[in-house]
Amino acid sequence: MKWIYTLVGTVLLLTTIASILRTLVVPRGLYSALVYRLWAALRVVLRRFAPVSGGYRAQDRAQTWLAPLILVGMLANWLLAMLLAYTLLLRGTSDLSWAVAFREAGSSLFTLGFASGDRLHLSALDFLAAASGPLITALLIAYLPTLYGAYNRREVEVTLLQSRAGEPAWGPELLARQQLVDTETALPQLYRDWERLAADIGEGHSNYPVLLSFRSPRPNRNWVVGLLAVLDAAAMQLALCPRSAPPEARLVLRAGFTALRDIARTLRIDFDPDPEPDAPVRLTFEEFDAAVALVSATGIVVERPIREAWSHFKGWRVNYEALAYELARRTDAVPALWSGPRDFPASPIPPSRPADRRPKPL
Repeated sequence: MKWIYTLVGTVLLLTTIASILRTLVVPRGLYSALVYRLWAALRVVLRRFAPVSGGYRAQDRAQTWLAPLILVGMLANWLLAMLLAYTLLLRGTSDLSWAVAFREAGSSLFTLGFASGDRLHLSALDFLAAASGPLITALLIAYLPTLYGAYNRREVEVTLLQSRAGEPAWGPELLARQQLVDTETALPQLYRDWERLAADIGEGHSNYPVLLSFRSPRPNRNWVVGLLAVLDAAAMQLALCPRSAPPEARLVLRAGFTALRDIARTLRIDFDPDPEPDAPVRLTFEEFDAAVALVSATGIVVERPIREAWSHFKGWRVNYEALAYELARRTDAVPALWSGPRDFPASPIPPSRPADRRPKPL
Protein backbone atom coordinates (compact mmCIF):
# COMPACT_ATOMS: atom_id res chain seq x y z
CA MET A 1 0.00 0.00 0.00
CA LYS A 2 2.90 2.38 0.55
CA TRP A 3 3.48 2.95 -3.12
CA ILE A 4 -0.22 3.87 -3.51
CA TYR A 5 0.09 6.45 -0.71
CA THR A 6 3.22 7.82 -2.38
CA LEU A 7 1.54 8.03 -5.79
CA VAL A 8 -1.62 9.72 -4.44
CA GLY A 9 0.47 12.15 -2.37
CA THR A 10 2.64 13.02 -5.38
CA VAL A 11 -0.40 13.64 -7.61
CA LEU A 12 -2.06 15.80 -4.94
CA LEU A 13 1.13 17.80 -4.38
CA LEU A 14 1.65 18.44 -8.09
CA THR A 15 -2.02 19.37 -8.55
CA THR A 16 -1.80 21.87 -5.69
CA ILE A 17 1.40 23.41 -7.05
CA ALA A 18 -0.22 23.70 -10.50
CA SER A 19 -3.25 25.43 -8.95
CA ILE A 20 -1.01 27.92 -7.14
CA LEU A 21 1.04 28.68 -10.24
CA ARG A 22 -1.91 29.09 -12.60
CA THR A 23 -3.70 31.36 -10.10
CA LEU A 24 -0.86 33.52 -8.77
CA VAL A 25 2.07 33.30 -11.17
CA VAL A 26 1.31 32.43 -14.80
CA PRO A 27 0.51 35.70 -16.69
CA ARG A 28 -2.28 34.28 -18.81
CA GLY A 29 -6.01 33.85 -18.40
CA LEU A 30 -6.05 30.22 -17.22
CA TYR A 31 -9.05 28.54 -15.67
CA SER A 32 -8.68 28.07 -11.90
CA ALA A 33 -11.22 25.55 -10.63
CA LEU A 34 -10.50 26.47 -7.00
CA VAL A 35 -11.25 30.19 -7.49
CA TYR A 36 -14.50 29.58 -9.36
CA ARG A 37 -15.78 26.94 -6.98
CA LEU A 38 -15.04 29.16 -4.01
CA TRP A 39 -16.67 32.07 -5.81
CA ALA A 40 -19.83 30.09 -6.62
CA ALA A 41 -20.16 28.51 -3.16
CA LEU A 42 -19.43 31.64 -1.11
CA ARG A 43 -21.68 33.77 -3.33
CA VAL A 44 -24.63 31.47 -2.61
CA VAL A 45 -23.86 31.40 1.13
CA LEU A 46 -23.59 35.19 1.38
CA ARG A 47 -26.81 35.66 -0.57
CA ARG A 48 -28.63 33.58 2.03
CA PHE A 49 -27.40 35.90 4.78
CA ALA A 50 -28.94 38.91 3.04
CA PRO A 51 -32.56 39.57 4.07
CA VAL A 52 -34.95 39.22 1.14
CA SER A 53 -36.79 42.37 2.17
CA GLY A 54 -33.58 44.41 1.98
CA GLY A 55 -33.46 44.37 -1.82
CA TYR A 56 -30.28 45.14 -3.69
CA ARG A 57 -28.70 47.12 -0.84
CA ALA A 58 -28.81 44.05 1.43
CA GLN A 59 -27.27 41.90 -1.31
CA ASP A 60 -24.51 44.44 -1.84
CA ARG A 61 -23.65 44.55 1.87
CA ALA A 62 -23.46 40.76 2.02
CA GLN A 63 -21.43 40.35 -1.19
CA THR A 64 -18.86 42.90 0.05
CA TRP A 65 -17.29 40.02 1.99
CA LEU A 66 -16.96 37.78 -1.07
CA ALA A 67 -13.48 38.89 -2.22
CA PRO A 68 -11.71 38.63 1.18
CA LEU A 69 -13.36 35.27 1.87
CA ILE A 70 -12.17 33.94 -1.50
CA LEU A 71 -8.60 35.01 -0.73
CA VAL A 72 -8.69 33.38 2.70
CA GLY A 73 -10.32 30.29 1.22
CA MET A 74 -7.62 29.99 -1.44
CA LEU A 75 -4.87 30.05 1.19
CA ALA A 76 -6.68 27.59 3.47
CA ASN A 77 -7.38 25.13 0.64
CA TRP A 78 -3.80 25.17 -0.61
CA LEU A 79 -2.34 24.68 2.87
CA LEU A 80 -4.75 21.85 3.69
CA ALA A 81 -4.04 20.15 0.36
CA MET A 82 -0.30 20.44 1.03
CA LEU A 83 -0.79 19.00 4.54
CA LEU A 84 -2.64 16.00 3.17
CA ALA A 85 -0.11 15.51 0.34
CA TYR A 86 2.92 15.55 2.66
CA THR A 87 1.15 13.27 5.14
CA LEU A 88 0.58 10.72 2.38
CA LEU A 89 4.15 11.05 1.13
CA LEU A 90 5.67 10.62 4.61
CA ARG A 91 3.42 7.64 5.27
CA GLY A 92 4.38 6.08 1.96
CA THR A 93 8.13 6.67 2.14
CA SER A 94 8.79 5.86 5.82
CA ASP A 95 7.66 3.64 8.65
CA LEU A 96 5.80 6.46 10.42
CA SER A 97 2.23 5.87 11.55
CA TRP A 98 -0.61 8.01 10.21
CA ALA A 99 -0.70 10.12 13.38
CA VAL A 100 3.05 10.74 13.40
CA ALA A 101 3.15 11.43 9.64
CA PHE A 102 0.34 13.96 10.04
CA ARG A 103 2.09 15.64 12.99
CA GLU A 104 5.40 15.71 11.12
CA ALA A 105 3.85 17.20 7.98
CA GLY A 106 1.91 19.81 9.94
CA SER A 107 4.92 20.78 12.03
CA SER A 108 7.11 21.21 8.95
CA LEU A 109 4.46 23.03 6.90
CA PHE A 110 3.13 25.47 9.51
CA THR A 111 5.86 25.98 12.11
CA LEU A 112 9.15 25.23 10.27
CA GLY A 113 9.86 22.70 13.03
CA PHE A 114 10.14 18.92 13.05
CA ALA A 115 7.90 17.41 15.69
CA SER A 116 8.54 13.71 15.35
CA GLY A 117 11.17 11.94 17.37
CA ASP A 118 10.56 8.63 15.60
CA ARG A 119 13.32 9.15 13.05
CA LEU A 120 17.01 9.81 13.45
CA HIS A 121 17.40 11.54 10.09
CA LEU A 122 15.24 14.02 8.21
CA SER A 123 14.40 13.50 4.56
CA ALA A 124 14.14 15.93 1.66
CA LEU A 125 10.36 15.84 2.12
CA ASP A 126 10.70 17.49 5.52
CA PHE A 127 12.66 20.41 4.13
CA LEU A 128 10.34 20.70 1.11
CA ALA A 129 7.33 20.82 3.42
CA ALA A 130 9.05 23.42 5.63
CA ALA A 131 9.60 25.64 2.57
CA SER A 132 6.09 25.20 1.13
CA GLY A 133 4.08 26.97 3.84
CA PRO A 134 6.01 30.27 3.87
CA LEU A 135 6.30 30.20 0.07
CA ILE A 136 2.53 29.91 -0.46
CA THR A 137 1.87 32.69 2.07
CA ALA A 138 4.53 34.94 0.50
CA LEU A 139 3.11 34.42 -3.00
CA LEU A 140 -0.39 35.34 -1.82
CA ILE A 141 0.90 38.44 -0.01
CA ALA A 142 2.80 39.50 -3.15
CA TYR A 143 -0.41 38.89 -5.11
CA LEU A 144 -2.37 41.50 -3.13
CA PRO A 145 -0.59 44.67 -4.42
CA THR A 146 -1.26 43.54 -7.99
CA LEU A 147 -4.93 43.03 -7.21
CA TYR A 148 -5.37 46.35 -5.45
CA GLY A 149 -3.42 48.22 -8.14
CA ALA A 150 -5.78 46.90 -10.83
CA TYR A 151 -8.77 47.54 -8.57
CA ASN A 152 -7.73 51.15 -7.98
CA ARG A 153 -7.26 51.87 -11.71
CA ARG A 154 -10.69 50.44 -12.40
CA GLU A 155 -12.53 52.26 -9.65
CA VAL A 156 -11.01 55.66 -10.45
CA GLU A 157 -12.61 55.61 -13.91
CA VAL A 158 -15.88 54.18 -12.58
CA THR A 159 -16.04 57.01 -10.04
CA LEU A 160 -15.27 59.65 -12.66
CA LEU A 161 -18.11 58.29 -14.79
CA GLN A 162 -20.65 59.05 -12.06
CA SER A 163 -20.83 62.78 -12.85
CA ARG A 164 -21.20 62.05 -16.58
CA ALA A 165 -23.56 59.07 -16.74
CA GLY A 166 -25.37 59.09 -13.40
CA GLU A 167 -25.33 56.50 -10.66
CA PRO A 168 -25.90 53.74 -11.65
CA ALA A 169 -24.47 54.56 -15.06
CA TRP A 170 -26.68 54.39 -18.17
CA GLY A 171 -25.62 54.94 -21.78
CA PRO A 172 -28.41 57.32 -22.90
CA GLU A 173 -27.89 59.35 -19.72
CA LEU A 174 -24.23 59.79 -20.67
CA LEU A 175 -25.14 61.27 -24.08
CA ALA A 176 -27.92 63.42 -22.66
CA ARG A 177 -25.81 64.95 -19.88
CA GLN A 178 -22.96 65.89 -22.17
CA GLN A 179 -25.40 67.74 -24.39
CA LEU A 180 -27.13 69.45 -21.46
CA VAL A 181 -23.93 70.85 -19.99
CA ASP A 182 -22.25 71.57 -23.35
CA THR A 183 -19.43 69.04 -22.82
CA GLU A 184 -20.14 66.81 -25.82
CA THR A 185 -16.66 67.66 -27.12
CA ALA A 186 -15.29 65.74 -24.11
CA LEU A 187 -16.78 62.45 -25.34
CA PRO A 188 -13.80 61.50 -27.55
CA GLN A 189 -11.45 61.72 -24.55
CA LEU A 190 -13.89 59.72 -22.44
CA TYR A 191 -13.96 57.03 -25.11
CA ARG A 192 -10.16 56.98 -25.22
CA ASP A 193 -9.96 56.63 -21.44
CA TRP A 194 -12.41 53.73 -21.44
CA GLU A 195 -10.73 52.09 -24.41
CA ARG A 196 -7.54 51.92 -22.34
CA LEU A 197 -9.47 50.86 -19.22
CA ALA A 198 -11.25 48.10 -21.18
CA ALA A 199 -7.89 46.73 -22.27
CA ASP A 200 -6.66 46.91 -18.65
CA ILE A 201 -9.79 45.15 -17.36
CA GLY A 202 -9.62 42.47 -20.03
CA GLU A 203 -5.99 41.71 -19.20
CA GLY A 204 -6.25 42.04 -15.41
CA HIS A 205 -9.57 40.32 -14.77
CA SER A 206 -8.77 37.36 -17.03
CA ASN A 207 -5.33 36.86 -15.43
CA TYR A 208 -6.60 37.44 -11.87
CA PRO A 209 -10.30 36.41 -11.88
CA VAL A 210 -10.70 37.06 -8.16
CA LEU A 211 -10.85 40.76 -9.17
CA LEU A 212 -14.36 40.06 -10.46
CA SER A 213 -15.52 39.63 -6.86
CA PHE A 214 -14.13 43.00 -5.67
CA ARG A 215 -17.02 45.45 -5.39
CA SER A 216 -17.00 49.21 -5.80
CA PRO A 217 -16.93 51.37 -2.64
CA ARG A 218 -20.43 52.70 -3.42
CA PRO A 219 -23.33 50.25 -3.93
CA ASN A 220 -24.66 51.93 -7.09
CA ARG A 221 -21.32 51.80 -8.89
CA ASN A 222 -20.04 48.80 -10.78
CA TRP A 223 -17.43 48.34 -13.48
CA VAL A 224 -19.61 46.07 -15.65
CA VAL A 225 -22.47 48.57 -15.56
CA GLY A 226 -20.05 51.44 -16.26
CA LEU A 227 -18.45 49.69 -19.23
CA LEU A 228 -21.88 48.73 -20.58
CA ALA A 229 -23.03 52.36 -20.30
CA VAL A 230 -20.02 53.64 -22.24
CA LEU A 231 -20.48 50.98 -24.93
CA ASP A 232 -24.20 51.78 -25.23
CA ALA A 233 -23.46 55.50 -25.49
CA ALA A 234 -20.89 54.91 -28.23
CA ALA A 235 -23.23 52.53 -30.09
CA MET A 236 -26.14 55.00 -29.84
CA GLN A 237 -24.00 57.87 -31.08
CA LEU A 238 -22.79 55.85 -34.07
CA ALA A 239 -26.33 54.66 -34.82
CA LEU A 240 -28.06 58.03 -34.48
CA CYS A 241 -25.32 60.42 -35.63
CA PRO A 242 -23.02 58.53 -38.04
CA ARG A 243 -21.56 61.69 -39.60
CA SER A 244 -20.77 63.59 -36.40
CA ALA A 245 -19.85 60.63 -34.13
CA PRO A 246 -16.14 60.60 -33.24
CA PRO A 247 -13.98 57.71 -34.49
CA GLU A 248 -13.07 56.96 -30.85
CA ALA A 249 -16.60 55.53 -30.46
CA ARG A 250 -15.74 52.62 -32.77
CA LEU A 251 -12.46 52.02 -30.97
CA VAL A 252 -14.00 51.85 -27.49
CA LEU A 253 -16.67 49.45 -28.75
CA ARG A 254 -14.05 47.11 -30.17
CA ALA A 255 -11.94 47.32 -27.01
CA GLY A 256 -15.00 46.81 -24.80
CA PHE A 257 -16.38 43.65 -26.32
CA THR A 258 -12.86 42.26 -26.78
CA ALA A 259 -12.27 42.68 -23.02
CA LEU A 260 -15.58 41.01 -22.20
CA ARG A 261 -14.71 38.09 -24.47
CA ASP A 262 -11.27 37.68 -22.86
CA ILE A 263 -12.93 37.43 -19.44
CA ALA A 264 -15.60 35.08 -20.80
CA ARG A 265 -12.97 32.69 -22.16
CA THR A 266 -11.31 32.56 -18.74
CA LEU A 267 -14.68 31.91 -17.04
CA ARG A 268 -15.62 29.36 -19.73
CA ILE A 269 -18.73 31.29 -20.74
CA ASP A 270 -19.98 30.28 -24.17
CA PHE A 271 -20.48 33.08 -26.68
CA ASP A 272 -20.71 33.63 -30.42
CA PRO A 273 -17.38 35.18 -31.53
CA ASP A 274 -18.89 36.47 -34.78
CA PRO A 275 -22.61 37.17 -34.30
CA GLU A 276 -24.80 38.27 -37.18
CA PRO A 277 -25.61 42.02 -37.11
CA ASP A 278 -29.33 41.27 -37.26
CA ALA A 279 -29.24 38.66 -34.49
CA PRO A 280 -31.82 39.32 -31.74
CA VAL A 281 -30.94 41.23 -28.57
CA ARG A 282 -32.83 41.33 -25.29
CA LEU A 283 -33.20 45.09 -25.32
CA THR A 284 -36.45 46.03 -27.04
CA PHE A 285 -37.12 48.64 -29.70
CA GLU A 286 -39.56 50.37 -27.32
CA GLU A 287 -36.78 50.85 -24.75
CA PHE A 288 -34.46 52.18 -27.42
CA ASP A 289 -37.13 54.51 -28.80
CA ALA A 290 -37.79 55.97 -25.32
CA ALA A 291 -34.05 56.53 -24.83
CA VAL A 292 -33.78 58.26 -28.21
CA ALA A 293 -36.62 60.57 -27.19
CA LEU A 294 -34.74 61.43 -23.99
CA VAL A 295 -31.51 62.12 -25.89
CA SER A 296 -33.26 64.12 -28.62
CA ALA A 297 -34.95 66.32 -26.03
CA THR A 298 -31.53 67.58 -24.92
CA GLY A 299 -30.78 68.96 -28.39
CA ILE A 300 -28.82 66.16 -30.09
CA VAL A 301 -29.54 66.17 -33.81
CA VAL A 302 -30.58 62.70 -34.96
CA GLU A 303 -29.21 62.01 -38.45
CA ARG A 304 -31.02 58.71 -39.11
CA PRO A 305 -34.64 57.54 -38.90
CA ILE A 306 -35.26 55.72 -35.64
CA ARG A 307 -35.96 52.33 -37.25
CA GLU A 308 -32.78 52.49 -39.30
CA ALA A 309 -30.77 53.63 -36.27
CA TRP A 310 -32.20 50.72 -34.27
CA SER A 311 -30.84 48.17 -36.75
CA HIS A 312 -27.38 49.77 -36.54
CA PHE A 313 -27.54 49.93 -32.74
CA LYS A 314 -28.51 46.24 -32.57
CA GLY A 315 -25.61 45.42 -34.87
CA TRP A 316 -23.23 46.89 -32.30
CA ARG A 317 -24.98 45.66 -29.14
CA VAL A 318 -25.17 42.04 -30.27
CA ASN A 319 -21.38 41.90 -29.80
CA TYR A 320 -21.45 42.62 -26.06
CA GLU A 321 -24.97 42.46 -24.63
CA ALA A 322 -25.08 38.77 -23.65
CA LEU A 323 -21.62 38.80 -22.05
CA ALA A 324 -22.26 42.05 -20.17
CA TYR A 325 -25.57 40.71 -18.86
CA GLU A 326 -23.95 37.44 -17.74
CA LEU A 327 -21.06 39.19 -15.96
CA ALA A 328 -23.48 41.64 -14.32
CA ARG A 329 -25.51 38.65 -13.08
CA ARG A 330 -22.49 36.73 -11.79
CA THR A 331 -21.03 39.76 -10.02
CA ASP A 332 -24.41 40.75 -8.54
CA ALA A 333 -23.97 44.21 -10.03
CA VAL A 334 -26.36 47.05 -9.31
CA PRO A 335 -29.52 46.45 -11.39
CA ALA A 336 -29.13 49.47 -13.66
CA LEU A 337 -31.22 50.19 -16.73
CA TRP A 338 -30.35 48.08 -19.78
CA SER A 339 -28.12 45.73 -17.72
CA GLY A 340 -30.16 42.52 -17.66
CA PRO A 341 -31.64 40.36 -14.87
CA ARG A 342 -30.09 39.35 -11.54
CA ASP A 343 -30.21 36.22 -9.37
CA PHE A 344 -32.17 38.12 -6.71
CA PRO A 345 -35.46 40.02 -6.98
CA ALA A 346 -34.63 43.52 -8.19
CA SER A 347 -36.18 46.26 -10.28
CA PRO A 348 -34.00 48.37 -12.59
CA ILE A 349 -32.68 51.46 -10.82
CA PRO A 350 -32.67 54.64 -12.95
CA PRO A 351 -29.64 56.94 -12.69
CA SER A 352 -29.81 59.65 -10.05
CA ARG A 353 -29.89 63.16 -11.50
CA PRO A 354 -28.71 66.32 -9.74
CA ALA A 355 -31.32 68.99 -9.08
CA ASP A 356 -31.34 72.01 -11.37
CA ARG A 357 -29.68 74.73 -9.25
CA ARG A 358 -29.40 77.40 -11.92
CA PRO A 359 -30.60 80.82 -10.70
CA LYS A 360 -33.97 81.91 -12.01
CA PRO A 361 -33.98 84.93 -14.34
CA LEU A 362 -35.06 88.18 -12.74
